[in-house]
Amino acid sequence: MPDSQQQPPHSSSGHTDTAALLLCGARLTDGRAVDVRLGGGRIEAVGTAGSLAAGASGALAAKVDLDGYLLLPAPAEAHAHSDTALTADDDGPLTYDDQEIQRRATESALLQLGHGATALRSHVRVGDVQGLDALAAVLEVRRSLRGLAELATVAMPRVLTGAAGADGLALLRDALKMGASVVGGCPDADPDPTGYVEAVLELASEHGCPVDLHTDAADPARLARLAAMAGGLRPGVTLGPCGALGRLPSEVAARAADQLAAAGVTVVCLPQGGCGSADRRGIAPVRLLRAAGVRVAAGSGALRDVSNPVGRGDPLEAAYLLASRSGLRPEDAYDTVSCAARAALGLPEVRVEAGFPAELLAVRGDRLAGALSLSYSRIVIHRGRVVARTSAVREYCNSAAESGLELPRQGRGEPS
Repeated sequence: MPDSQQQPPHSSSGHTDTAALLLCGARLTDGRAVDVRLGGGRIEAVGTAGSLAAGASGALAAKVDLDGYLLLPAPAEAHAHSDTALTADDDGPLTYDDQEIQRRATESALLQLGHGATALRSHVRVGDVQGLDALAAVLEVRRSLRGLAELATVAMPRVLTGAAGADGLALLRDALKMGASVVGGCPDADPDPTGYVEAVLELASEHGCPVDLHTDAADPARLARLAAMAGGLRPGVTLGPCGALGRLPSEVAARAADQLAAAGVTVVCLPQGGCGSADRRGIAPVRLLRAAGVRVAAGSGALRDVSNPVGRGDPLEAAYLLASRSGLRPEDAYDTVSCAARAALGLPEVRVEAGFPAELLAVRGDRLAGALSLSYSRIVIHRGRVVARTSAVREYCNSAAESGLELPRQGRGEPS
């Protein structure tokens, strides 16, 4: 089944296109066929199919025909590793050349944008051989993608305690001054995990920024201490991928879930596999966590690096896996990569209703379950304009059965 990429429309400024855009005949998850008018980066109006035309200013809106498409809030990628993405086939040690990091960070972000993720949070290593170079390269990519996607960076130092910890703390402070927006890391890799968490939380409180930590959550006592320390921190604490929680006895895991819920901690699971700083065996017990009141988002983790050489970076695949393997309803599975993921990233809520941000994904299909199963053709809308299209055409050779059956197939007619 061939896939073709079409060049998205763009403005030379890279800023929000304020011209009105009319999405015609889209299907919503409740079954309604609607027109949706966008303007100024927001949804201006939603009406029955065929009922909307002019923009709020009276000017005619450009039209995109979405007949045959399901219109959804756009996904957000809650857990990416842009600095190491697309390196699975590289020979020798991982290179941290500035230009090479910019190339693979840009390519990986555009791949994920094509899947529908209009916002991404990327964990970037600081310290060791790369110092702050990898972060500087990813921050440059963030600037170059402005108007196409939002890219937030998490600074990840290796060690923050002991003699080596002083250097790590200094680098972390410098990373925040450079433009990293989240403090992160992997406390399990530090000789003093509790001290590592204390240092991160203190720095985050000082700078008023979120925290996003890697942990497999294999030690219930350590996880309880982390939850107790994180409780009430604003703008919030995220943990992931917490895969070991699913291997703990049910009563222990349930107690840990209650503690995370009480602390207001968000868990980002990785249904497609782990990443370089996490165990890949299994995923967090999503249903248990949700039942306890924990906000659960899903991320993609590794995108074709040594941790997962076949990682796709596709939020809809993460939702598909949660629906097919973890037993979530399609609506709940999609929520983990859209509404919950956006909330984990501190972004405003998106609904296909007037007044909400125009961050949308149109997927060929008429039901969410079908879209998660066969979500090939996609149209991605960021700040009210189309920024990416992926078109898939399915064709069959002629068959004697063709004349007697209405065979389902995707035609060549694409939205204008």
